[in-house]
Amino acid sequence: MVSKIDLKNGDSIEILKSFPDGSVDMIFADPPYNLSGKGHITCKNGKKVACDKGEWDVIEDIHGFNEEWLKECKRVLSDDGTIWISGTLHNHPSIGVLLKKLEFWIINDIVWFKPNAPPQLQPNRLAPSTELIWLASKSKKYYFDYYKAKELNGGKQMRNLWTLTAKRHKTEHPTEKPEDLLERIILLGSKEGDVILDPFMGSGTTGVVSKRLGRNFIGIEVDNDFFNIAKNRINSEKTLEKEKIIVAEMQIASLVQKQELSLLKKVREESLLRA
Repeated sequence: MVSKIDLKNGDSIEILKSFPDGSVDMIFADPPYNLSGKGHITCKNGKKVACDKGEWDVIEDIHGFNEEWLKECKRVLSDDGTIWISGTLHNHPSIGVLLKKLEFWIINDIVWFKPNAPPQLQPNRLAPSTELIWLASKSKKYYFDYYKAKELNGGKQMRNLWTLTAKRHKTEHPTEKPEDLLERIILLGSKEGDVILDPFMGSGTTGVVSKRLGRNFIGIEVDNDFFNIAKNRINSEKTLEKEKIIVAEMQIASLVQKQELSLLKKVREESLLRA
């Protein structure tokens, strides 16, 4: 099928207000974490640098901002749709509190473990290597493809700990998510022909994967440069009629990961015996 793509450049909350109630089937949101600012530092290429992601990541009242966009997302989400919200410890607690306040039904908290995460430069804490994803809906009746999750996981129940390596970014966007993460989310949370919304589109990863998997896509991005990057990237993506190929690739990756973990366990056991 040919996906319908609708890209909007502007303020997410204001644009969301123009959408009809219940008009989207699934939402993936990777909102600003409000990490940028004077004196804030981060790690880039193994070096300590100032954390300045852009004006879009400087928000005076992050909790109030989160409540506004979450209210609109709940309104536009279909009755059986789901919302997936990515975050870290900087923003995740605010989202969790607001999901409860706004009476979402919380389905899962998913931990994305990145075994190749960058090192911690300051010797005063553990090295961060996870991101967190809230999965929620408007009620207990929601669409979730449990059997697809088992299929992707080699016939076994998929747990809420996802080990996926961090990938080299395809664009200059500082918080770009890997395509295999979005492939998994979209396969589990939607059907072919569904409408996927990303209110903080960034460099367009959600749109690329939605189009690839035969979903319709609505993307909103406030930054002009990233909007144009996302637009070009999504327009150049082709719709695949071969979802089975992607599923097979994910199954192979899962199998390889399990074999690596089994080998690591064996090495550890042998080391303990020699100790």
